[in-house]
Amino acid sequence: MSDVLRGFKSFLMQGNVIVAAVGLAIALAFSTLVKAFTDSIITPLVNAAGGGGSNGLGFTVRGQHVDFGAFVSAVIYFVVFMAVVYFAIVVPYRAYSRRRGVAVFTDPPPTKACPACLSDGLPLEATKCRYCGTELTVAETGGLGHPA
Repeated sequence: MSDVLRGFKSFLMQGNVIVAAVGLAIALAFSTLVKAFTDSIITPLVNAAGGGGSNGLGFTVRGQHVDFGAFVSAVIYFVVFMAVVYFAIVVPYRAYSRRRGVAVFTDPPPTKACPACLSDGLPLEATKCRYCGTELTVAETGGLGHPA
């Protein structure tokens, strides 16, 4: 049982898990802030612009209110929340990682495909297919839209 606990402790102490936990905590805090912003400011503005009353922008069908204003507010909430997460978490983390010499949230490196088994995702420097063992030459590139 102590091996399990030691393994769990080493998993928790990895840098990526700590960064993810901090990012999640920050995202939840921003989520609360953005939700209050959309509920207090955006939703009343959407309802006022659409001519909706206290029930919001929408209509009633067989006693059930279809509230378009709440949906529009939810879409705005999502866009604002994702923008806040991107600019407050992703951009600074990318800059911090770049200073450390690690590339994160970037395009994947170019790859090539094996002409024999059609496996994709082989590094451009590969001279042998990792799946079927076919010898590859430099001219045999072509994975992910790269020239053949």
